[in-house]
Amino acid sequence: MASKGPDQNLVISYLTLRRLVGALGIALPIVVMVWGFTICGCTRILPSISDYYVLRTRDALVGILFSIACFLYTYRGFDDDDRYGNLAAIFAVAVALFPNSGTQVERTVHFSSAAGLLLVLAYFSLKIFTKSSGHPTPQKLIRNRVYRVCGALILVCVLLIGLYKSFGEASEIALVRPVFWLETIALWSFGFSWFVKGETLWRDK
Repeated sequence: MASKGPDQNLVISYLTLRRLVGALGIALPIVVMVWGFTICGCTRILPSISDYYVLRTRDALVGILFSIACFLYTYRGFDDDDRYGNLAAIFAVAVALFPNSGTQVERTVHFSSAAGLLLVLAYFSLKIFTKSSGHPTPQKLIRNRVYRVCGALILVCVLLIGLYKSFGEASEIALVRPVFWLETIALWSFGFSWFVKGETLWRDK
């Protein structure tokens, strides 16, 4: 059997990197929630993923965010798309370093960075992943639809979180932890789009 050349090995490594980014995004809310259950011995979900910073789950929260930041920083796409990966990496690091339970300045940096991170990730799905260097294959057209759905879901989640923070925090809807679930949907959308970008599903022949 012929051995793989260096270029093919690089492609495989790059696709694996994309899959890892997707897997980390999907795993983050699950890991902090399950670990939180273990620590407090209950099934109580905290109001947001960021609130898990006050528990030992901060280790997973910060570690996964830094890992995602490293992977995003190494992203290279068409033209100068890598600058968006660098920007997303900065936002991810800021979310990890500035907890929402800190000072007013730390909370401001945390929330603005979290919003910025999700918006850049939505841009990846909507604008960057849908690019093509030639005539798109049928599989590429399917992938583009998946990317657009994922990007749209992220934007909807950001909008709904903003509306909730502005008008709904004092209402009974707070009991169902809407921010946690909206953040989870956004992260799963981000993770799934990167998973598809890693040619795990609907790959070209």
